[in-house]
Amino acid sequence: MSVSPILVLGARGKTGRRVVARLDRLGHPLRAASRSGWPRFDFADPDTWEPALAGAGAIYLIPMNESVMAATVGEFLAAAEQSGVRRVVLLSARGVAGAACPFQEPVELALRATDLEWTILRPAWFAQNFGEDLFLEPILSGELALPAGEGREAFVDADDIADVATAALTQDGHAGEIYELSGPEPLSFRTAVELIAQATGRRIRYTPLETSRFTAALAAQGVPAEAAELVAELLGRIRDGAGERVGDGVRRALGRDPRPFTDYVKTAAAAGAWNHSSPM
Repeated sequence: MSVSPILVLGARGKTGRRVVARLDRLGHPLRAASRSGWPRFDFADPDTWEPALAGAGAIYLIPMNESVMAATVGEFLAAAEQSGVRRVVLLSARGVAGAACPFQEPVELALRATDLEWTILRPAWFAQNFGEDLFLEPILSGELALPAGEGREAFVDADDIADVATAALTQDGHAGEIYELSGPEPLSFRTAVELIAQATGRRIRYTPLETSRFTAALAAQGVPAEAAELVAELLGRIRDGAGERVGDGVRRALGRDPRPFTDYVKTAAAAGAWNHSSPM
């Protein structure tokens, strides 16, 4: 790759900010874009595309405003090609061909139809969901209640995702690859919660929950019905065994094994991820 800047979309997100940090450490010129950052970028506002794309040689493409992105991604990719972009690394999702991933599939298909050097990342659920946002408050309250039953998921460390994305953005040899990214073993939510409890000394329990009660609880928190139903469906897929598969993408891309969930828990606990007072 040339010294053209790498455009990182969703630069304030879980993986986006990690990719930005890695590119910065490597000394690569970069452009960290988001809806509220600079340059401002929004798929729903094509006027923001050209300033963000100008001079960029590669893009880290993260779903932002997913429904709009699915409708406009073809136009955006055409604009990227016209501006001189050569390489795109897309953060997609596992099970992309299933009903639980309604937005990622058209995005993948649109990218694969271009002449760009594309790489697709399909990660499992992030280990960081337990310590940064999605599951953090329930864990701090002492109970994580989900409609996932005793199903298992091979939780992937967001740092592994960022390492793979950075390699694909800055090195040759990743064009045309689809990397299934996961941790080294599937774990139940019960086991994940027990590991966090052991590492922190907190009393935390996992409770399997009926889907209807889960979506009702999210609605009471102000979560839109469509979003609540999607999260419930994804968790239901884990309950039904969809998360059992261990991907080989980290080893294929980086030549090493993915980080185990226990390492994530130790690191996050040492950093104080679960030291906050209970919100209850």
